[in-house]
Amino acid sequence: MSISQIHLRKILRIMYAQPNRQISLLRNDIREDLAKEAGVGGGGGDFYGPFWRDAKDHATGIGDLHSAVEGRISANKGRSELYLRLRDGFLTWWNERRRWTNEPFQPLNSPKSRLEIPDLAAVIKIENFLAVVGSKQDRHFVYPYFSPDPVLNQEAARLGLWAMAEAAVIPDPTELRILDVIRGQTFGLKSAPLRGNEKETFVKRYRNVKQLRDQLMRQY
Repeated sequence: MSISQIHLRKILRIMYAQPNRQISLLRNDIREDLAKEAGVGGGGGDFYGPFWRDAKDHATGIGDLHSAVEGRISANKGRSELYLRLRDGFLTWWNERRRWTNEPFQPLNSPKSRLEIPDLAAVIKIENFLAVVGSKQDRHFVYPYFSPDPVLNQEAARLGLWAMAEAAVIPDPTELRILDVIRGQTFGLKSAPLRGNEKETFVKRYRNVKQLRDQLMRQY
């Protein structure tokens, strides 16, 4: 996916990666784009998407994540460690949440939106939430961050929450959470309150990423 039209979780990962890793991620992105332009390569699909569907099924009681992950590992043994880390992190978070209530959660329509940054000719895609409602009509909209590295730190989480609120994904941003799946840690506006400098920080980091990608592109 072009750096100018990118999923929120992906740009957060690139923004906060260590310099060497950032270069590696951008080189991969460039090669994928060039392959698509040349009409070669299938792209391989989204590795995390099927896991997240399994996790959402687990949350609403129509699936079991343990058995689902066993099936995923059987089909792709090379990713077994990552599948297990994703499973264990998600269940650590989810089981903690389940301590608060024994009532079932029902699925809601998963919202989606886009955040446009005209100064950078960029569009951030924000979609694929775990969206559920509890028995007391308490609603939860959880956006996943899957990457093993870097860890989703508080500043990155604040930028993610700002982007979701700015894009008006849902009317009430206090219902939004961003989940670092592997670490089983969520951030919301109470635990990671906005400071007012999120737009400036986001745009600055995004611009730096785009400039680095342009430099690397000249090597191809």
